[in-house]
Amino acid sequence: MTRIITITSGKGGVGKTTSSAAIATGLARQGNKTIVIDFDIGLRNLDLIMGCERRVIYNLINVIEGDVSINQAIIKDKYTENLFILPASQTRNKDSLTKEGISALFKELLNMEFEFIICDSPAGIETGAFIAMYFADEAVIIANPEVSSVRDADRILGIIASQSKRAEKNSLPVKEYLLINRYNPMRVNQGEMLSMEDVIDILRIPLIGVIPEDSSVLKSSNQGKSVILNYSSHAGQAYCDTVDRLLGKQCDFRFLKEEKIGFFKRFFWR
Repeated sequence: MTRIITITSGKGGVGKTTSSAAIATGLARQGNKTIVIDFDIGLRNLDLIMGCERRVIYNLINVIEGDVSINQAIIKDKYTENLFILPASQTRNKDSLTKEGISALFKELLNMEFEFIICDSPAGIETGAFIAMYFADEAVIIANPEVSSVRDADRILGIIASQSKRAEKNSLPVKEYLLINRYNPMRVNQGEMLSMEDVIDILRIPLIGVIPEDSSVLKSSNQGKSVILNYSSHAGQAYCDTVDRLLGKQCDFRFLKEEKIGFFKRFFWR
């Protein structure tokens, strides 16, 4: 059965597109036929992070308006088998997205036997975000451990609970998961950042992952490769754990404690 998972948040810049790329890549690496769709009409960053920007000929809007077939628009990822990308349009406005168009698109994807449809939602509560959340079976809410990000994430939870397709039809609610991004235990201990427990206490949804602050994320993005493919990075390992949990596996949360700096490392840092 196909799972439609929307990656969303209330605040911009929290790592939604990075997380969408990593989660989709991780699912495909485990043998699941996966497509990740960029709903951020007018900006389009997913293809950059996944290193396929030069391959974009057609986009999501071309498909839903019937200009091309979906097979003409989707791009096969060059690093991972079973992974496909459907980019957004940079030249159209957000009103080009419609519920009817996305509903027809998802029916086609179901017929193509995709096991996971990952929706990379834009920030906030504009059209692209509403439609990405509307069709979700599951939603991964991204929050940085800061008050404004968590407050905005709480607002998104209210929208999902009241305005999703499942809410309209009075069916089972959307499954909601929390992904805390850019977590730094040292800054938590110094009182500069909310703790994991603080964020969970405010949002009250199951925790699916904690991604540590890691310079490898920016480096991987600049290389056009998802950070989950950097197996030695802490962020890549944490995303792997997140994917395992989405697939129902049990694994401990890592990178939650401040790393102790030994004498020699401290000496040479000076």
